Amino acid sequence: MNRTSGGAEAVRVVRVVRVVRVVRAVRRQGARRAPLLLAASGWLALAATALPAAPPAGVLRAAAVTVFLLTCPGAATVRFARPALRRDEHRSAAVLAVATSAALTALTTETLYLAGQFTATRVLLLLAALTTALTLLAHRGPPAPHPAGPDATAAAGPDATAAPRRRPRRGRIWAAAALLTATAACGGPAVSDMQDPSSPGPAPATAPAAEPPAQPPAATRPWHSVFHDDFTGRTLDPADWTTCYDWNQGGCTNAGNKESEWYRPGQVSVADGALTLTATRRPTTGSDGRTYPWTSGMVSTGRDSWDAPPRHTFTYGYVAAAIRAPAEATGTFPAFWLLPAATRGGLPEIDIAEFINSNRYVDLNLHGLTPQGRDTISHQRYGPADFAGGYHVFGVDWEPDGITWYVDGTPRFQVTDPDQIPRVPMELLINLAVGFEQAPPADTDTARLHVAWVGVWQH
Repeated sequence: MNRTSGGAEAVRVVRVVRVVRVVRAVRRQGARRAPLLLAASGWLALAATALPAAPPAGVLRAAAVTVFLLTCPGAATVRFARPALRRDEHRSAAVLAVATSAALTALTTETLYLAGQFTATRVLLLLAALTTALTLLAHRGPPAPHPAGPDATAAAGPDATAAPRRRPRRGRIWAAAALLTATAACGGPAVSDMQDPSSPGPAPATAPAAEPPAQPPAATRPWHSVFHDDFTGRTLDPADWTTCYDWNQGGCTNAGNKESEWYRPGQVSVADGALTLTATRRPTTGSDGRTYPWTSGMVSTGRDSWDAPPRHTFTYGYVAAAIRAPAEATGTFPAFWLLPAATRGGLPEIDIAEFINSNRYVDLNLHGLTPQGRDTISHQRYGPADFAGGYHVFGVDWEPDGITWYVDGTPRFQVTDPDQIPRVPMELLINLAVGFEQAPPADTDTARLHVAWVGVWQH
């Protein structure tokens, strides 16, 4: 009986030893691979920015970029500066890594922004390179000795000061973390302005001093103007423009977006060389019997009514306008876009510029349908820039083999998938919607969108 009990006990001991060995092997393997993963983290985040913005891929993209920016540069810095950590320093080192990451992200963003070279992609690229360099240069030595107690300190002799220094060193780490966190909080645009990590190209910090010229981008084939209005008169030219959608019945709205405005001609004016669309907090009863809290303005090259012919339609070409976004951004949704003339709305749709509750970011979109009838969207958000401080030119070069979006003459987004390119005549629209996604603040009673000129060029 005793032999049996002793044998069982020996078996249990052997099993425990094996489990311990496996755990240690796994930990060693993880320790060897962790630096490689850290070194590659920034490049993985950059690769994630190529994912579509729409869920679920957009969620994965945002998570990958956020995790990298808030942890990895700081972790590489801490690892480079302090290769060997005691067990009681891991928590404070983690806090220091997050604070350092936030500070590095903020300072890198601010430096690029002040230099006029800011893009989210560039911030990611610089921090990815820094993270890789620090990780590969770091030499991880054996962990520092950790005295087991007073006897170990006494045995080490009078020069052994590791234990007394432990608390001050930890205090310095926490102090550094607090300082870096404060630096990140005061460090400029930082992560909060990087709403779209794939946003290409530097954004101007201020608007152009003078009204930008009306001209198409350079091309291999010559351009010729097919439509132009610089609004030098005192009224809107009725031969070129109507003040509603094709479903005009004493006014109109976009019910599909659940907007808060009813469009009326009186909210459209031309003066001082500019078209102005004005949104006013004034309840208006629409022809659909509903009362809308806002009255606003829009223009279109489409129809006066459902059965009338459109004024102007365009198939391909460079379509552009010089636009000044409303100073009252929250709760407004100005847009410069193209819609199919034959179907009186619906898809496909080219959004040349949309300012959704913002005058610092512009959305560039292409909506379409797959052969199976499913909605698709290609999207890019560009900024930050002061789009309310002066006129900026927004345009698209719509060609049979691709569409390129321009902001102030610089290409910012492109779609080349032949299945997504619209091939139908389209109407041009400019509108100032209200209440899309959120309502204006209670103290906002008016908003204005200004347009200096609109032009269309074709080859």
